[in-house]
Amino acid sequence: MLPLTRFFKRLRDEGTRPRISVDSLCFAIELRPQNSSHKRVKRKNFGERSHGDRSKQARENRHVKPIEEKSTPALDEHDLMRLVAEIEVPFLLILDCVQDPHNLGAILRTADAAGVHAVIAPKDKAVGITETVRRVSVGAADHVPFVQVTNLARTMEQLKEAGVWFVGTSDRAEKTLYELDLRGPLALVLGAEEKGMRRLTEENCDFLAKLPMAGKVECLNVSVATGVCLFEAVRQRGALA
Repeated sequence: MLPLTRFFKRLRDEGTRPRISVDSLCFAIELRPQNSSHKRVKRKNFGERSHGDRSKQARENRHVKPIEEKSTPALDEHDLMRLVAEIEVPFLLILDCVQDPHNLGAILRTADAAGVHAVIAPKDKAVGITETVRRVSVGAADHVPFVQVTNLARTMEQLKEAGVWFVGTSDRAEKTLYELDLRGPLALVLGAEEKGMRRLTEENCDFLAKLPMAGKVECLNVSVATGVCLFEAVRQRGALA
């Protein structure tokens, strides 16, 4: 500290004027803590906010592999048949390979509101009850029985023997949903995003129905279509009268 002070005084005596005041620099040097260190402060990652965690609200990064969520164990075929045997007029919903957890969560929420007795889905190529599904369903996932079966076509045949009628949704159907009788033991069947129902699932349906579309879009989102179908059945069955 002392040699640097003398250096600037020498510059002043020789007529070389520094850009800063010698007295100011000496004062700043003397006030600096003796044990201070020039440690670099690590900056936060680019884009990180200091006012709360916004990561949950951000869109998924397509370059980052998403963390796989663990599914909660569901009911099986035997549980389903026992449940149907205890209900006088079953009202069921079958989802053929719905894979988006947000869609499943929204569907479970609607199914709970419509009074569906059970939601049935295959074990393979379909989403189960995950934390995302629970969150989107706003608790409905804990109340609506969710059944995952090994062979969906075989389960549909067993339900037919129990007296359940199947109405599937298809763009190739000749009649609209509003032209069918949705009263009595019923299972509504909806297919996966984009592809719809698989061939065997469609062949096991007793009736096929379509939703009238007045615009340019060919079909509705599966969760929206499910809501339309369920509450048309509710209207006919008089469950909320």
